[in-house]
Amino acid sequence: MFVSTVLRRLGIEVGDWIAPPVPVHAHCDIPCGIYDPHEAQLAALTVLRMDQLLAELKAPPEGAPAGEIEKYHSQCARYVLVKERHSDRAESEIVTLWADYFTADHVKKFPDLTSQVWNTLQAIGKARRGTAVAEAEDALVQVQGVAELFWKTKDTKTVRVPSKSKAGHELVLPAA
Repeated sequence: MFVSTVLRRLGIEVGDWIAPPVPVHAHCDIPCGIYDPHEAQLAALTVLRMDQLLAELKAPPEGAPAGEIEKYHSQCARYVLVKERHSDRAESEIVTLWADYFTADHVKKFPDLTSQVWNTLQAIGKARRGTAVAEAEDALVQVQGVAELFWKTKDTKTVRVPSKSKAGHELVLPAA
């Protein structure tokens, strides 16, 4: 009795030990009606920046001290980890728009929508797998294309503004 009381106060149900709950991941199936491609663009910019940093990173020369080699490997690992996380984020944001926001009416009005989303997801995957800056730039361009289509579905004009990030490039935003 005492153990189950303590576990409940910790938010653990005894039955969870027998059949642990399955994690569920979702954006919002209410639907909340709050959609914006901005986060996908920021994630794509981050992927680009990580590839830029990887390209700038110089491998230590042969025979370098162990600490220098460890530092190099640590930086590579950190850049790749951040890149993976933001690739996942960009992909997730685009999939959420595709699955939860875009409708059959949008596809009728914008016949290239399906291929644009498909090409964007493919470009994000290609950028994730490699380290070529050009591939990350292509992924960003594709994400920007989806952003422009998104705002067109809302009859909203867009502007491109400098990202002001170290990655450079632009963000597609709704015009004021």
